[in-house]
Amino acid sequence: MSDAEAGVISAADADVVRDADTLIMAIISTETVNVSDIENFVLTEHDGALVTFRGIVRNHDQGKAVTGLDYEAHPDAQRFLAEACTTVAVETGLRVAAAHRTGALAIGDDALVACVAAAHRAEAFAACERLVEIIKQTVPIWKRQHLRDPDESGVSTEWVGL
Repeated sequence: MSDAEAGVISAADADVVRDADTLIMAIISTETVNVSDIENFVLTEHDGALVTFRGIVRNHDQGKAVTGLDYEAHPDAQRFLAEACTTVAVETGLRVAAAHRTGALAIGDDALVACVAAAHRAEAFAACERLVEIIKQTVPIWKRQHLRDPDESGVSTEWVGL
């Protein structure tokens, strides 16, 4: 199945493709995620609830200071992200979108944006939570954290999700 057949559109096409057959948007990019574009993709006039999850790079992890992250994606990560979105869209009948950044990210950057709109909040929250869980479990993207040593003597790195 091609990306077009799966309803996958690129970031460049996200604001153009709006037909009823396109239920998902799945983007992996080194570019900054435009949250409004993703929300506008899923939102229709029938929706009364819009749930957006933003996974944001924080400055700490497990008691260590984080100075930045690098995300690496498997060459098939786009397909896995589209499959995660498709799974939730098929299960719920809702429009679903997700974008994951790769490359070097700074503290405060969005690493993952997942978005679902529905008629009611409960189904939107449930679908968005399901989407994030599937992405975390199945999409082959790994992060390398840059950590400042507790005694401020230097910086180390560790891989997460390998």
